[in-house]
Amino acid sequence: MAYLTACGWDIEAHRFRLGHHDIDLVARRGDLVAFVEVKTRHSGVCGVALESVSGLKQRLISRVALLWRLRHGRPSDEYRFDVVAVRDLGSGRCEVEHVADAWRMEWSAC
Repeated sequence: MAYLTACGWDIEAHRFRLGHHDIDLVARRGDLVAFVEVKTRHSGVCGVALESVSGLKQRLISRVALLWRLRHGRPSDEYRFDVVAVRDLGSGRCEVEHVADAWRMEWSAC
């Protein structure tokens, strides 16, 4: 959250839930709303963080995002899905990679 707020984003929601599924962060900058999945890794042994957001995970996040959009969205809003990958380097240091518009989903108001 600190990284995104330092980049000018306002955090609208943290762990917005629909049943057992959630969106880690919903961030806003003007009319742009980003549904953000945060992935943390301590090493690259299991692959990079972005690789762990599977197609199934993307569909689940999009369902939760649709609920947020119906409840809190504004007519002028634009939406995208982002991934923030955090690599823990140890000793309190970390490396952050923000992948904007990491994937797209078709929206339906139904």
